[in-house]
Amino acid sequence: MAGPAMFQKNVNTIHSLGAFLPIVEWSFIFGPMIFHMLVGMLIISGAVVNVGSYPYGSNIRYTLQRATGVIAFAFILWHILHLHHYGHAVGLGYFKPDNAGSSAAAALSPLTQKLIYIVGITAATFHFANGLWTFGITWGIWTSRGGMRRAGYLCTAIGVGLFSFGMIALVGLDRLDIPKAEAIENKIKESNAALNGLDIEGEPGTGKTPGTK
Repeated sequence: MAGPAMFQKNVNTIHSLGAFLPIVEWSFIFGPMIFHMLVGMLIISGAVVNVGSYPYGSNIRYTLQRATGVIAFAFILWHILHLHHYGHAVGLGYFKPDNAGSSAAAALSPLTQKLIYIVGITAATFHFANGLWTFGITWGIWTSRGGMRRAGYLCTAIGVGLFSFGMIALVGLDRLDIPKAEAIENKIKESNAALNGLDIEGEPGTGKTPGTK
């Protein structure tokens, strides 16, 4: 929502990790996610869904927790293939780090993609917020009825907050002027290349931007 220049600046900060970025991704994102997904699928395989016979609030949350886990798993897999460079192997991976906002906005411009991301973000945020509340009960962090109720308010607020951030990101990308954003991103790329003594393609050069003498 702050515009393509701010988004590009933050993406550049992440990618400044260089060769360490894959290590960070696999250590703190992909690795834990894969572990969580494997354990989650084992739990789901033994789930007993009987919400039709016992339509209580806790039973509904039990069912939704497992259903949203499956949806979130499919969504995260699609999200990685859709935008991450790992998706190049299957003809996807549309996100370009040097044109962060414009490439992401173009990738999410079809209505079907917007709907996929709305459903996926909704499922992921519910799964996280409800799972956080259940985690607190399982590990004895909140044990009294009052404590569970207050924790429920807190976890609901966290879920609503994360959902709001996701929707704000989608709205920001939907409202982005792609050609204008791309021009801003290219100007940032040229400026960074000049500061680092590289030409626009990232090769050792004169340190001058195209068109300069």
